[in-house]
Amino acid sequence: MPMTSPEASVSAPTNVSPPANEAPPLRSIHTDNFPAILQELDASLLVTTYQAGKLVMLRPHGGQLNTHFRSFSKPMGLAVEGDRLAIGTSVEIWEYHNAPAVARQLEPIGTHDACYLPRSSVCTGDIQIHEMAWGHARDGALGTGTERDPELWFVNTRFSCLCTRSSDHSFVPRWKPPFISALAPEDRCHLNGLCVAEGRPTFVTALGATDTSGGWRVNKKSGGVVLEVSSGETIVSGLSMPHSPRWYDGRLWVLESGRGSIGWIDPATGQYEPLAELPGFTRGLDFCGPLAFIGLSQVRESAVFSGIPIAERPLEERCCGVWVVNIHTGQTIARVKFEDAVQEIFAVTVLPGVRRPDVINDEPSLIADSFVVPDKALDQVPGPLRHAAKQN
Repeated sequence: MPMTSPEASVSAPTNVSPPANEAPPLRSIHTDNFPAILQELDASLLVTTYQAGKLVMLRPHGGQLNTHFRSFSKPMGLAVEGDRLAIGTSVEIWEYHNAPAVARQLEPIGTHDACYLPRSSVCTGDIQIHEMAWGHARDGALGTGTERDPELWFVNTRFSCLCTRSSDHSFVPRWKPPFISALAPEDRCHLNGLCVAEGRPTFVTALGATDTSGGWRVNKKSGGVVLEVSSGETIVSGLSMPHSPRWYDGRLWVLESGRGSIGWIDPATGQYEPLAELPGFTRGLDFCGPLAFIGLSQVRESAVFSGIPIAERPLEERCCGVWVVNIHTGQTIARVKFEDAVQEIFAVTVLPGVRRPDVINDEPSLIADSFVVPDKALDQVPGPLRHAAKQN
């Protein structure tokens, strides 16, 4: 991979501050090698920022980085499984499915290789959805242990539990930390991160092993824990606001957000081993090859972030964006930095094999006139329309 190179502006319509009644501009700058890395990996990135209310698509195109925004209400968790994409928002979970034939018709014609169309939504209420992932249930505490199609699991932060969706209920509680004594909308431990390993929910992160309303806030500097789901045991404690547990390359990776670091859990010692410290609140993590794509948030002074090491750095030294780190060396090799409107990142997800996706959520005419039917149903469609159906 190339070394870090000079930064270049990619989406800066103006450098002039907007009038007081206008929203700040959506601007970003990136190292010149960022789009080349995505091109080489044959991938793109999805990024959520609940603070700015955007889903961001980072797409390589003609040697440049195309930064494409779609508006959602406080988007946070993302989950990708095959052609399915789930997005957790302020009061609902949206599920989108890729329709490649529709992608071929998007402008500019022939440039898109994925088009995610809405297929369903489930209203959860304001449960502060955090990370999500598709996975199978385990026997015992998590449910039936069925090996059917994977379910969408999500972290219900407000009720301190892991849940799945329901067409009848706001959510179905499936697991909670053993120190949580009640199902109450009190954000008792700030459960936030979910790791699926070997197809099953395996590890979670929380900001405190606490059982009172907002109890995690008292010791957020060093009260964070990583829990094993099957046993409920705490495998690591003493972390500063941990997020984004991931099993990759034979290791359990975790972001110690309060220190702005990425690292792994050493199974021999049960300790967190930092790999690299970055200039922001690390939250949102995915991998591709030897690279980690890590979300950084600027975290301005507030009650939530006060007292943690990263917040003690000068504001001008704290960044928001996506940093690319080599997991073998800990070296930062590329980055994209957001400015102005975007100050906090939640999720970062790699779309392998997809270079130019789009997610259609605010184009009513395209949604209204795009039809996806079972293959068997095409036999009942008149010839000319059948041809159109296969192409549109």
